[in-house]
Amino acid sequence: MLFEVTAYARQLQGTGASRRLRRAGKVPAIIYGADKPAANVELDHNSLVQQLRKEAFHASILTLNLDGAKEQVLLRDVQVHPFRQIIMHVDFLRVDPNKKVHMKVPLHFKNGELAPGVKLTGGNITHILNEVEVMCLPKDLPEFIEVDLSSLAAGHTLHLSQVTLPAGVEFLSLSRGADQAIAACVVPRGMEEEVAPTAAAAPAAGAAPAAS
Repeated sequence: MLFEVTAYARQLQGTGASRRLRRAGKVPAIIYGADKPAANVELDHNSLVQQLRKEAFHASILTLNLDGAKEQVLLRDVQVHPFRQIIMHVDFLRVDPNKKVHMKVPLHFKNGELAPGVKLTGGNITHILNEVEVMCLPKDLPEFIEVDLSSLAAGHTLHLSQVTLPAGVEFLSLSRGADQAIAACVVPRGMEEEVAPTAAAAPAAGAAPAAS
């Protein structure tokens, strides 16, 4: 999905200037990185809110249009007011197409209802992670990673190393030697497979009959 963010150069800085911007329905922001000077900009608050509601916006290469000049950026940080629905500040990181980026992307789980642990044992799928950090070139950045749960058995856990990734993408934690668990199939109490009671032992051969 392609997203374009419209920004305008911000001349005034400081706490007072930012407060006046927010009252005018604007959001102060900064663009930095790619060995270029940081640029202070402002965005339309309502437009930004609509874009932030879309999951893919948080894990996509964005086109930032600054006074007619376009460049590729990543959303790096969003500061929200602690109890009012107001975006206080946004950070964007410029993208170098030849350098790998680190980005958190959402996990989309599928086929949980087909997992043997669910169908045969009445287990429940637990999502341990809902997003994970990947490393790749900007052109290879996925909006999400699909996780197939169709082979997950009761009492078993699915790890990052068992997930098929798009070409050119790798899990950052795996590259550092940590194979994180992302989902598990848990059987609720009282639904575990019952163990059949053992048959009563027969009298040993040759044993003396009980006294009458």
